[in-house]
Amino acid sequence: MDEPVVAQKGPYAVEVEAGERVFWCTCGRSAKQPYCDGAHKTTTFRPLVVTMEKAGTVYLCGCKRTQDRPFCDGTHSTL
Repeated sequence: MDEPVVAQKGPYAVEVEAGERVFWCTCGRSAKQPYCDGAHKTTTFRPLVVTMEKAGTVYLCGCKRTQDRPFCDGTHSTL
């Protein structure tokens, strides 16, 4: 089974709009982190599509090991 690449050991702070659809990279290989750019195509990973509930700053996981996908839950501090 493929393992996700740790894109960064910390979250990506991004601004989102209410109702915005986000394609979060699950493989860690995207050059457009934290978003998917299709780099997963040679893996078993697929992007996670999430519709944001409200506007503001969200913290999307960079280590790709969060249990609260796509949001950072602090897992990176154990890597």
